[in-house]
Amino acid sequence: MKRIVLFLATNVAIMVVLGITVHVLGLNQFMAGGQLNLTMLLAFSAVLGFGGSFISLLISKKVAKWSTGAQVIETPRNPTEQWLVGTVQRFADKAGIAMPEVAIYEGAPNAFATGPSKSNSLVAVSTGLLQSMSREEAEAVLAHEVAHIANGDMVTLTLIQGVVNTFVFFLARVVGFMVDQFLRKDDSESSGTGMGYFITVIVMEITLGILASIIVMYFSRQREFRADSGAAWLMGNKQPMISALKRLGGMQAGELPSNMAASGISGKGGVMALFSSHPPIEQRIEALAQQR
Repeated sequence: MKRIVLFLATNVAIMVVLGITVHVLGLNQFMAGGQLNLTMLLAFSAVLGFGGSFISLLISKKVAKWSTGAQVIETPRNPTEQWLVGTVQRFADKAGIAMPEVAIYEGAPNAFATGPSKSNSLVAVSTGLLQSMSREEAEAVLAHEVAHIANGDMVTLTLIQGVVNTFVFFLARVVGFMVDQFLRKDDSESSGTGMGYFITVIVMEITLGILASIIVMYFSRQREFRADSGAAWLMGNKQPMISALKRLGGMQAGELPSNMAASGISGKGGVMALFSSHPPIEQRIEALAQQR
């Protein structure tokens, strides 16, 4: 419940900020005088599309901590925390990135990486994963998350999300304008937009939004293969990552908030794989096994 409330509150706050921004810039006047200004509409769409994605990225660390209850390890209090911090530090040094914050949260087996940049990131691991995996397998999972950061996956996916969001907003309003003009072609007395515009925009945003999600999730799955490969390189051996995936394949992985799922460790199979941020475990194991 806490995650749902936080997710809704965050998105409402982002939309309010973006709404004020486009109003102040005058970009919401793209249909002034009954004509569609494509340049202004593209600017309007870009502000909403990229603005939402980048604001989410900028606050991703705070949202991650709030939503999962993750506790950042400031000073290791026990051997496990000392090992976690030391392992992440070792991988970060090898990958050539700044030391991420390291956190632990209560939950089923999973882990994630998030943060706005390589120099400002967070690696979090659940107690369930630490309790159910061997040290070597857990190290491989940590290496996987550090590889996400080193590859710049959070920024890459934010840019991709921004592009597809922009086209969703843009195309939905272009189609809405065309449909509205067609429906009111014999009504020369009315001005502005009719109900046909608003209904079409809603339908198109839902339809194009689904297609956009499929595109973004495809790129996310490709980043997972790269992170697996990066983990094998950081470990100096691909077998620990394969063992970790096999172990995870037999577990019920814990859920992550939607804005962090793409940098987690688990995935789905079947038809829902199109909307999954992760490839099926079997495909990831096969890709690693074939890697030289």
